[in-house]
Amino acid sequence: MSDQPAPGVAVHLGANKYGKAENRLVRITRDTTRHEIEDLSITSQLRGEALAGSFLTGDNSRIVATDTQKNTVFALAKTHGVGSPERFLTILSQHFTDSFDWIEGGLWQAEQYTWERILVDGSGHDHSFVRTGGGTRLASVQVVDGATHVTGGVKDLVVLKSTGSEFRGYPKTAFTTLPETSDRIMATSVTARWRYLPDAVAAGVDYNAVFADVTRVLLEQFAVVHSLALQQTLFEMGRAAIETRPELAEIRFAMPNKHHFVYDLARFGLDNPGEVFIADDRPYGLIEGTVVRDGVAGAPDAWRDVPSFV
Repeated sequence: MSDQPAPGVAVHLGANKYGKAENRLVRITRDTTRHEIEDLSITSQLRGEALAGSFLTGDNSRIVATDTQKNTVFALAKTHGVGSPERFLTILSQHFTDSFDWIEGGLWQAEQYTWERILVDGSGHDHSFVRTGGGTRLASVQVVDGATHVTGGVKDLVVLKSTGSEFRGYPKTAFTTLPETSDRIMATSVTARWRYLPDAVAAGVDYNAVFADVTRVLLEQFAVVHSLALQQTLFEMGRAAIETRPELAEIRFAMPNKHHFVYDLARFGLDNPGEVFIADDRPYGLIEGTVVRDGVAGAPDAWRDVPSFV
C-alpha cells in the first residue's frame, strides 16, 4: 500500500484555536500585613478566520505568540488583580479581542486552588497558609460571534455518606450479579459546571458569592437527600443550586460512583454488619446529567471546546 495520498483527495481546515495552557499564576495581595493569596492555572486560547494562514502556509503574521499570551496573564494579574477567576478571564478575553481586531473570540479557562490560613493559638496566621481538599474551582469565559458566555464550577469535590442511600428495583438479567440494597455507602467525586444567565453577567455577578453558595448547597443536598439512586441525588443537587441562585441558567454534572462493597469476612469466622468495606475504583458507574432552569434559552456555544468532564 502506498504512503502517498490518493490523487484528487481534498481537505480543508476545520475548527481550530491555539494558545498557552496551564499558566500557574499565584497573586499575593500585600497592601496590609495580613496577606491574601490567589492560586490559579490559566489557559488562554484564541480563534479567528485570519489565523488560518498559520495552519495552511506557516504565515504567522496574525499569530499572537503563545508566549505573549502567557506574559499577558501575569501582567494583567498585576494591573487588574484577580478577584474571581470569572472576572479575571473576562478581563483577558476583552484584552485580546479589543487589542487585535482579527481575534474574533476564544476560550479562557481557569482552575483555582484554595488555601486556608494556618491556625496559630486559634487564629489564622497573617501570611502562612495550608492547601485545602475541598475541590478545585473551575471557570471559563467563551467569546463566540461577539457573545460572551461565562461558566463557573468545581471538580474533585469528593463526598461520601455511610448510610441514607439505596439501590433496588432495577431489571434483572442472566448477567445481573449485583444484589439489591436498602443501605449502602454512596461516594462520588463531583464535577459540576454552571452557566450564568447573560442578563446576570451584564448586570454584574458576585462570582465568589455564587461559588460559595452553590458548593454549600451541593454538599448540603448530598448529605440530606435520602438517595434511591445517584441520579436522583444529582438532580436534587442541581435543582437546589438553581433555586438558590437566580443568576444560573443550568448546571451540568459528572459524578462517578465510587463503589464500596462490604468485605467478605465470614470465611474467617468474622461477622461484618456493614463495618468493613473494600473501595473498588474500577470499573465504576458514571452518572452525567444537566439540570436546566425552565424557560431559559440554550447556549451551546458556552460549552464549545470545554474539556470533557472525564
